[in-house]
Amino acid sequence: MSGIYFHIPYCKQACYYCDFHFSTNRNTQREMVRAMTTELEMRNDFLQQPVETIYFGGGTPSLLEIKQIAALLEKVYALFKVERQAEITLEANPDDVTKENLSGWKSLGINRLSIGIQTFQQKYLHYMNRVHDTSTAQKAVELAQSEGFHNINLDLIYGIPHQTLQELYDDLLKFVALRPQHISAYCLTIEEKTVFGNLFKKRKLTPLSDEETADFFVKVSQFLTQNGFEHYEVSNFCLPNYYSRHNASYWQSKPYLGIGPSAHSYDGNMHRYSNVSNNANYLQLIRQKILPFHIEKLSTANRINEYIMTSLRTKWGCNLKYLQHHFNYDLLAQKGKLITQKYLGKYLNIENHCIVLTLEGKLLANTIASELFLDDL
Repeated sequence: MSGIYFHIPYCKQACYYCDFHFSTNRNTQREMVRAMTTELEMRNDFLQQPVETIYFGGGTPSLLEIKQIAALLEKVYALFKVERQAEITLEANPDDVTKENLSGWKSLGINRLSIGIQTFQQKYLHYMNRVHDTSTAQKAVELAQSEGFHNINLDLIYGIPHQTLQELYDDLLKFVALRPQHISAYCLTIEEKTVFGNLFKKRKLTPLSDEETADFFVKVSQFLTQNGFEHYEVSNFCLPNYYSRHNASYWQSKPYLGIGPSAHSYDGNMHRYSNVSNNANYLQLIRQKILPFHIEKLSTANRINEYIMTSLRTKWGCNLKYLQHHFNYDLLAQKGKLITQKYLGKYLNIENHCIVLTLEGKLLANTIASELFLDDL
């Protein structure tokens, strides 16, 4: 199976914690949608397997008009074989979740919504320059449910400067009370070239300490698992059988096609494709019928390391038999001593030929993965 990802490069607000392009200009958006349909045509032979998931993400996909989303989906169905039960996800801002939009999205076959609530603390929404308020966020979820959407993800951000554990608990209580099927919980990171990044450089912002954010992570996991959610990936929680099939395809090294500026693609084998990030450059290349990406040929070591990195983040873990079968690589023979002496028991376990991280291990997922990497074959 394979997936298609649309990276919509416009955002409704200039977010303090990310660097998406801020634009509500309808003409530029229409031109971008036309370019993305053209890119689909130019790459119609990329996926050789049926499409199992379609994902509208990036900045603010819910900014698009219904007819623009329809144009992209119609092109997908014209060019690719799409599974009848395909998961089709749209990321939406709470203030875009209207009865009219919901009806339009549902008519197009969109069957999963990801709503960017972030927090129910109004002061932190303002701090992060979010457009919506807490009342709008709650009404958006309730309206989506009343209009027949029963596969809903809510985005939660924690570890915001000055946030307390009690405020985090208040958020978690309200998130769970809305009865979503999925919650993505991300710790706020301070990135360069963002407003938060600049404030941090000028010492006008003090992020929470590593110890505080680690405590927040553990509390989030414990609370959600106690309330029936499965912690199936470091940042993702779901009710039984509601994991994100699209994101799982990334973690399981399945092929996917990324469309739009900054989008990435993977052929499931040896090549990764990175689209140009600049909107104007992307549009110009598409007008000239030039494929807008850079190709990276992955070495066997690259592929092994990517698999280790992504698989360790999930409940399924790093499958030792998969490494042996696909790469003739025996991870335990190479790293068994390190695993046994440093991580086994407290940070990871080996179950059914899979290395699976414990909750404490998930806090160190990147560190553990990097120590299990190989330099070359």
